[in-house]
Amino acid sequence: MNVILIRYGEIFLKGHNRKFFENVLQKNINDSLSEFNHELKKISGRFELSGYSVDCEKAIIAKLTKIFGLHSLSAATKIETDYDTIKKECLKINLGKQSFRISANRASKIFPVKSMQINREIGELMLENNPESRVDLHTPDVEIVIDIRENGYTYISTEVIPCVGGMPLGSAGKGLLLLSGGIDSPVAGYFLARRGLTIEAIHFHSYPYTSELAKQKVISLAKTMCDYLGSIRMHFISVTHIQEEIHKKCDGDFMITLLRRMMMRIAESIAKQNEAGALITGESLGQVASQTLQSINATNAVVDIPIFRPLIGFDKQDIMDVAHKIGTYEISIQPYEDCCTVFLPKNPVTKPKIEKVLREEAKLDIDALLNESLQSEEIMLIQR
Repeated sequence: MNVILIRYGEIFLKGHNRKFFENVLQKNINDSLSEFNHELKKISGRFELSGYSVDCEKAIIAKLTKIFGLHSLSAATKIETDYDTIKKECLKINLGKQSFRISANRASKIFPVKSMQINREIGELMLENNPESRVDLHTPDVEIVIDIRENGYTYISTEVIPCVGGMPLGSAGKGLLLLSGGIDSPVAGYFLARRGLTIEAIHFHSYPYTSELAKQKVISLAKTMCDYLGSIRMHFISVTHIQEEIHKKCDGDFMITLLRRMMMRIAESIAKQNEAGALITGESLGQVASQTLQSINATNAVVDIPIFRPLIGFDKQDIMDVAHKIGTYEISIQPYEDCCTVFLPKNPVTKPKIEKVLREEAKLDIDALLNESLQSEEIMLIQR
């Protein structure tokens, strides 16, 4: 019987609440594979996927590798645990001239033959049946895994496919991602989702100073992220009037600081309305003027919920490497400007002193500007 044996990782560290994480992960797997006929059941320390069309196996594996909480998987043959049957099934594997290693895992301790003996005896059989092959215990071309489980069945596979790891999506609450359209913020969302956080996103735009294409770029980013997240609820907010007021009434060098403080206030309001417990940004320390320690402190000061910055210590190349990996890089570098490029000062303040920030901010009717932005909200559910 053809099955896919699915392994999870960090959940093993959980104690009495382990079942909660397993149930969340099981639901996520079923949701991701909803377009395929399948049956998913839990066995000891594993999930077993069966009942699918063999023609769909590659597509199913591609989806499974992007589910947070999964460590690895193997397409396997499931047989009843009997030593002669195990030997016969292994002998069906044609090695040709490839090197190999036998890796037996005797999870069922009632099975009378120990792992080392299985490795030795089946290894000898494979050599007899494949005279051009050889044993390589360190870097084999093929690793034949014999997984003897407590459920009375044995799973035989020849490939272990890595998955993204982490914790099951939705097991750690919800966060609101400030999705700008650049390289960094999708990567930040990916890392927090990998820790189990459900992601909603907010995007600030400055139409008509920014084009409709900039909005479509963000939608494309969100759709790509849905390969990992399943769906994203997006909040689009206009800050055009805020930028115009800052440009008209305040010292232009404080434009970025004042705008980001307003954006944080808006994001906090949206987060609280939607039961998100934290804001998420793609900031990396010192990367641009708004990401110095002083600028970060100035924006932190206006909110009272946590701001998660998973990339704060990352090098730009590190961030770009992950963006390539998750498929967002080519979209992020499309040349459509976001709201932060509008009214950009020639010499933005990089180390804003809070007393000067407050003096400039006092020139604005903050409540009126916030209300106008919140009234512009457009909500869109983006799915795979």
